[in-house]
Amino acid sequence: MRPAKPGGNFREPVSLRHVNVVILTDDTEFARLLTACWQAERQAPNITVLNCDSWREQDPPDHDLVVVGPVREGKITSVLRSLEPATAVILCVPADSQEFGQLRTKYPRLVHIPLREDWAQTLLLVAGESLRRAKALQIARQAERNAAKNENHATLGRYMLEMKHSVNNALTSMLGNAELLLLEPGQLSTQSLAQIKTMHSMALRINEVMQRFSSLASEMQDAENASQAETEETAEPPSRRR
Repeated sequence: MRPAKPGGNFREPVSLRHVNVVILTDDTEFARLLTACWQAERQAPNITVLNCDSWREQDPPDHDLVVVGPVREGKITSVLRSLEPATAVILCVPADSQEFGQLRTKYPRLVHIPLREDWAQTLLLVAGESLRRAKALQIARQAERNAAKNENHATLGRYMLEMKHSVNNALTSMLGNAELLLLEPGQLSTQSLAQIKTMHSMALRINEVMQRFSSLASEMQDAENASQAETEETAEPPSRRR
């Protein structure tokens, strides 16, 4: 099971400088050889070596990629079951393993590298692509979360826009009644007068906020209309522009 030396033409497809890799194997020679090959590269990941017992007995360390090497018979399934679905995993075991044949049916997308002469160099190359795919999936999921968050904000914005007229009517009533009471300050106690002045001041501040909100809504609508017009102009056939 001696790997070929990484060739001089090999180039890491993605940066591994800040990547955390877990080598999970009960074969110490497999872990030693793979670690040595990675450390011979210009950029080596942070490597943690665990066996099946250590993996089960402690919380797994932070990892971006898990390389599962030769383990005791019947342990591969339990290891894969313990991993998060989005984890990048490379399985490096003999292709004639009985357990592996069952895993191919259960995990059709499992990345497998047979243990043959060039297994180490192949694994290093596939590792970069697996990390790239995992990163793309992470970005996509973050984009979905951001989109859901933005949709919630948009819903709130639409509700505020719809309620703007009702809020303005309520503010007009509050300001009008407060100003009428302030026209006859002699009929009010000192405490009541101070409270009405506070209510009047706060109502003015809310009114300023609503006016600013209306201004922003208009600016956003103008920008959207301009963008739409520019898009339509770009999409228009050249013959129609003449």
